[in-house]
Amino acid sequence: MVDTETYTIEGPDGDVDELELPAGLVDTLAEQGEDSTTVVAEIALLSFVQRSHAIVHHADGEVPADLEAINEKAEELFEERFGMTFEEATGHSH
Repeated sequence: MVDTETYTIEGPDGDVDELELPAGLVDTLAEQGEDSTTVVAEIALLSFVQRSHAIVHHADGEVPADLEAINEKAEELFEERFGMTFEEATGHSH
C-alpha cells in the first residue's frame, strides 16, 4: 500500500483546502534539487493555463473578452515562472 502526502492550499480570502497525493509522486516529477511545494505549485499553474487555454481557444462560439484577458494573464504568469511561453512549452500554437 502506498502512503500519501498532504499539501495545503490557502486562497486569497483565507479559505483552505488540502490536496492528498501518493507519496513519491511529487518527487518523481521534480527536477533535481527542486522542493516539493514548488513542484506542486508549478503543476497547478500548468493545469490552470492548460484549462484556460482550452476554454478560450477551443470553445465553440464566441468567447467573452474577460475570459480572453484572464487567459492572456495566465499565459504571462506561465512565461514569468517557466522562462518560456505556453506555446513553446507545449509545442501548440494558434
